[in-house]
Amino acid sequence: MSKFYVTTPIYYVNGAPHIGHAYTTVVADALARHYRQRGDAVFFMTGTDDHGLKVQRAAEEAGQSPKALADRNSAVYAGLFEQLGLTHDRFIRTTDPDHEAAAVELVRRMQAAGDIYLGHYEGWYAASDEAFYDASEIEDGHARGSGAKVEWVQESSYFFRLSRYAERLLAWYADPSAPVQPESRRNEVASFVASGLKDLSISRTTFDWGVAWPDDPEHVLYVWVDALTNYLTGAGAFADPERMARWWPADLHLIGKDILRFHAVYWPAFLMSAGLDLPRQVLAHGWWVDERGEKGSKSKGNVVEVWPLLERYTLDSLRYFLLREKPLATDGVFSERRLVERNNNELADNLGNLVNRVLKMVERYEGGIVPDGHRSDAARDQELRERCQATRGEVEAAIDAREPNVALEAIFALSSACNLYVNDLRPWDLAKSDDPLRLSQVLYHALESIRQILVLAAAFLPDASRRGMAGLSLGGDAALAYAGLDWGGLPVGARVKAPALLFEKIDLDEPDAEPTGEGSEPGSPMAHEASASRGPVAEASAGTTIGMADFERVELRIGAILAAEPVTGADRLLRLSVDLGEASGPRQIVAGIAESYAPAALIGCRVAVVANLAPARIRGVESQGMLLAAQTAGGGLELAQFGQDVPLGTRIR
Repeated sequence: MSKFYVTTPIYYVNGAPHIGHAYTTVVADALARHYRQRGDAVFFMTGTDDHGLKVQRAAEEAGQSPKALADRNSAVYAGLFEQLGLTHDRFIRTTDPDHEAAAVELVRRMQAAGDIYLGHYEGWYAASDEAFYDASEIEDGHARGSGAKVEWVQESSYFFRLSRYAERLLAWYADPSAPVQPESRRNEVASFVASGLKDLSISRTTFDWGVAWPDDPEHVLYVWVDALTNYLTGAGAFADPERMARWWPADLHLIGKDILRFHAVYWPAFLMSAGLDLPRQVLAHGWWVDERGEKGSKSKGNVVEVWPLLERYTLDSLRYFLLREKPLATDGVFSERRLVERNNNELADNLGNLVNRVLKMVERYEGGIVPDGHRSDAARDQELRERCQATRGEVEAAIDAREPNVALEAIFALSSACNLYVNDLRPWDLAKSDDPLRLSQVLYHALESIRQILVLAAAFLPDASRRGMAGLSLGGDAALAYAGLDWGGLPVGARVKAPALLFEKIDLDEPDAEPTGEGSEPGSPMAHEASASRGPVAEASAGTTIGMADFERVELRIGAILAAEPVTGADRLLRLSVDLGEASGPRQIVAGIAESYAPAALIGCRVAVVANLAPARIRGVESQGMLLAAQTAGGGLELAQFGQDVPLGTRIR
């Protein structure tokens, strides 16, 4: 059995948690859940850093002891993580007795290696970062990278001979396993080390809220020596050799890019000095920023708090947005509008719609019993089975590469493919035919594909996956194990029942951003369709022609309508989910065709879509494309449609 030991940073207790803390820990949780599903032994640790100068100062300002402040604020983090449904195996605190003992033992081992000496420190120190800075890293009294205020510090200090470890660190960075990720961050720390390392001050005498230095109680450990040791403490450290042998080294330290130097320079050097194995991977993820590209800051008033989000959205919707919206390594703009759009277009219209309608069809056509249809030689059935198997490999590869957004792309592409399979093979028509075997085969393949999608999605959407599996009469961790992903795992004869909607649609409370009348106002869906339906005769009569280059700028593609529903308060508008064969999933398109088409009649239709039209908001709903339609003699609209043999995404030329 393989093992996976994943850690987050331990979070400072001098302030309240925000979206950045939630993000790191949710990502670690998704990875831990995934590897548990694969049968690995998993240890997932998070927690709080209770010590340090800035904690002591915050306590003094609050008129309480550092321990009281740490106890109160650590409990806030623990409570949030419980609300987030995280599956950590230990919530560690640096005030835990076993941790303090581990930190002291690490220092003793560094002393035994001849790497610690007593000296005098003078230099610039930022209490809010708990970091030392060179004069070249300071501008106007603040650290350039973080903006933290720096102060000149002079005191007696124990030093760690960091300068001894430059060559070994550079060799570690060059290891083919690429232990520091992403590459841009690895290059950053390699450049820092190559420019020359100075020995590091690792004790303090100007405050006392920390772990006492061994045999010299006038000093306390520099907070980063103390904090980083938590990763050893969780693995059993020096008190439990058997546990240490099982879990160390850590497989992944997941951190924010602002604390990379501590984890990719100081920490491995400490471990080298102590004669311990280095972590297998340190991954520095990007930040959530505002629309100006600025990181959240209380002083700037752009911090995203987590509790209001948990009140407004389901946990799965929030998790999905955080994991899907951006690659781990890059920064991303936190936008509630994007969260709502992903919830509505991908969770509700794609996966939620698939589960709901397929299970309802089984209830309607098979009495709610899983039909015997898993054996089939039909090409489309074989294609779907192969797609399920390939998606499992794509998800595993993406997670091993630390790309949860790519894993989710693959899962939702499979969901789109299953929606298309249902649309193309039309069980509602098969139910009227004299071929009950074919109906059973199609419904079984759709059901089994849903089971596989729910298993693959469980690490990211735990609540919805479990509710969907319950609808298939499957429950418990065993039902979510990857070991059961071979085709045919859904037992024939089991009873199914469509669950309540897996994902509710969310309406944004805001005024319409686009005109809502009929006419030819910009942004009106009727105006878009009218201009697309007048044809070349009207334009030619005005003496206007275009060249081929002009035509090529308009990207017309074939899409299949997966779902259709009225837009609230707009009699002429329908909200459509249209699959263009894109990995990102179906698009949401608002069309003014409600007086010409009933929603049910549109399901499965293959239509022409202007795919590169700038998104527009119509009655508060974003439209991500435009359908082509012509006006009939009676004043209605008729969509341009294509046969089922035209592949999705085909460009019209």
